[in-house]
Amino acid sequence: MFDRTTWIAIIVSIAGLVGWQYYYNKTYGPYLAQQASLKHQQEAKKQAASTPSPSPAAVASTTPVSSPTFVGPTLSSRKTTIDTSRAEYLFANDTGGIESVTLFLHLGANEQSLFLNKDSGMPIGTLCDASGTPVTGFTMDEGKHSRFTRTSPDGLVITKSFTLPQMAGAPEKDYLIGLDVTFRNGGSAPLTLPGYFVAAGGEAPVHTQDLPTYTCFDWYRDGKMTSIDVNWFEAGKIPLIGIQTRPARDLYSENGIGIGWAAVTSQYFTTIVTSAKDQPASGVWARRYLAKGVENTSGQPIYGITGGIGTGTITLTPGESVTRRYEIFAGPKDFTALSKLGNEQQKVMNFGMFHLVSEFLLWAMNSLQKVVHSYAAAIIILTILIKSALWPLQNKATSSMKRMQLLSPKMTELREKYKDDPTKMNEELMKLYKQYGVNPFGGCLPMLIQIPIFFGFYSMLGSAIELRNSHFLWIHDLSQPDTIAHIVGFPINLLPILMGGTMLWQMAVSPKSGDPSQQRIMYFMPVIFLTFCYNYASGLALYWTTQNLFSIVQLYWTRNQPLPNLEKVKTPPKAKGDGGSGRKR
Repeated sequence: MFDRTTWIAIIVSIAGLVGWQYYYNKTYGPYLAQQASLKHQQEAKKQAASTPSPSPAAVASTTPVSSPTFVGPTLSSRKTTIDTSRAEYLFANDTGGIESVTLFLHLGANEQSLFLNKDSGMPIGTLCDASGTPVTGFTMDEGKHSRFTRTSPDGLVITKSFTLPQMAGAPEKDYLIGLDVTFRNGGSAPLTLPGYFVAAGGEAPVHTQDLPTYTCFDWYRDGKMTSIDVNWFEAGKIPLIGIQTRPARDLYSENGIGIGWAAVTSQYFTTIVTSAKDQPASGVWARRYLAKGVENTSGQPIYGITGGIGTGTITLTPGESVTRRYEIFAGPKDFTALSKLGNEQQKVMNFGMFHLVSEFLLWAMNSLQKVVHSYAAAIIILTILIKSALWPLQNKATSSMKRMQLLSPKMTELREKYKDDPTKMNEELMKLYKQYGVNPFGGCLPMLIQIPIFFGFYSMLGSAIELRNSHFLWIHDLSQPDTIAHIVGFPINLLPILMGGTMLWQMAVSPKSGDPSQQRIMYFMPVIFLTFCYNYASGLALYWTTQNLFSIVQLYWTRNQPLPNLEKVKTPPKAKGDGGSGRKR
């Protein structure tokens, strides 16, 4: 039967879970509304469709190009679609860019086709100014639908030529697009161009559970990546009080030379624009836009993010031309593929401070998956391997906890004796620990070592594409919460609940140390981990539940071992003559 402290911990755990869920629904509720709204829009489009869809070949139309709120009037443009083995690219001639990318191997919400840059209003490869206003007036070449030309009255001719991916057998090249932008002075006077920006298009959340912190604009210079998410544009406020500390921001802008690449990212997908190595970019900008133009009933909008990378100032004499070359990656956030592109483009994974742990875990999980052909099985096997490697440390910690348990009567006597003098009581307790060679925090050591592994998994599962749409038992997608039902709007995610239960089970069979403060800390661990895991990728809860079960088996095995001897530590006697301060004469 649980004691009073255990029941308090359980109640606090439930209260923390309910509080977190309330905050989650209030903060990220717009995404739930977006899911329903998009579904209704898609059903309406299907019912309204009365003509067959055009063929995948080049098709012309006069559909207006949608634009974010910060862009000027929408213009009609000719469009054409071009297919490759992995994606379909929709080009628009007015801005001379890629309006959307359809990924054949991935599905979006409601099992619909997954689009990148759909409805952002900023086609990939668009030229724009430092505020994000696009340069329009491009015309599509009749013979080559991925080539665009624009001629200005002053004689400036801009030509943009896209090279789409070919079947190369290399994953990093399946979504790699080449872009050459040529500036030619066709006039009779020199021209000095203040510098354009090449747009990376836009990224918006794919699933209702995707947190706004995954919708980011990233840029790289001198070995360092800088990242902002859509919340950067919000007005600054003091939490709980609500006092505004700064107004909302409309534009993110950074100047400087030597920028290698800029990217817009969602949780599992990205578009990266990389300058040629001998042509480093100058400056970046970013804005957020209203994704799909959808708002929920509370008026909270859904935001995507768009941005661009600068060409730098260009000076042209009459008849002179300059070409800026770029590589554009528009596809899934595959760590292995991105790392092969060079220039540390894998940093868009945003693994954080434990990135080395995340990278190792991702490599190990992928290696195991190639053998067992299941990511869930790979996570379970990887967890067992990690726990097996930590087995000696866990045994040592269990032994330390048992010695603390034997020392408990002496500690109780000291607490009773010095209950009116906390300082003296702590001094005597430390002496007692030292006399018997007991580390009061020895039982916490395995947990502390597990923390980097936990957050390594946390970061890795939040960005790596591998777990997306992977199934396991009742779990339809290991990259999403395993919601099995809703009760009064509250999602019932079974695996995190099982995880919390195994943590309480593990605490129940663990030796009780004599240190109440350590016990209180341990009682709050289920609250902390349940809060982190409840609305997160179910693969993380699968890892932690597996390691809990392994630890429980280990504890049952070690609890039957003989109790350690509790003996005072022998101190070596001092050598004769030690401590003398005199000198021989």
